[in-house]
Amino acid sequence: MGHKILIDTNIAIGYIGNSLSVESMDKLDKIFNGEYHISVINKIELLGYPDLSKIEEEKFNLLIDHSIIHSIDNKTIEKTIAIRKNHKIKIPDAFIAATCLVNNLHILTLNMKDFEKIEGLKFQQDIVGV
Repeated sequence: MGHKILIDTNIAIGYIGNSLSVESMDKLDKIFNGEYHISVINKIELLGYPDLSKIEEEKFNLLIDHSIIHSIDNKTIEKTIAIRKNHKIKIPDAFIAATCLVNNLHILTLNMKDFEKIEGLKFQQDIVGV
């Protein structure tokens, strides 16, 4: 692996819900036992779901507490704006992509479609198979 990885919301949900392949879960175990990154947007998405059970919330909080969280800063805001000007993409996804670009992170996501046209964005593709 060797790259710094930002974990997208759908990966965290799949991991906590144990809904990914056994091989993917094993690879993610290694990532979650080491250094991994999330965006403040990922934190909001994970904890802001209205039907989140207490157990799920505790698991997400544990995952979040052990991550490196990237907050909103001017450089990331400017990159988000540039991405939005050039691509039809939702603001949360644009911010997550900008976070990766500004901090030289590879994104690990199940939703490549939303991010694939963003120039310079690197994907961590060798981990997840649903």
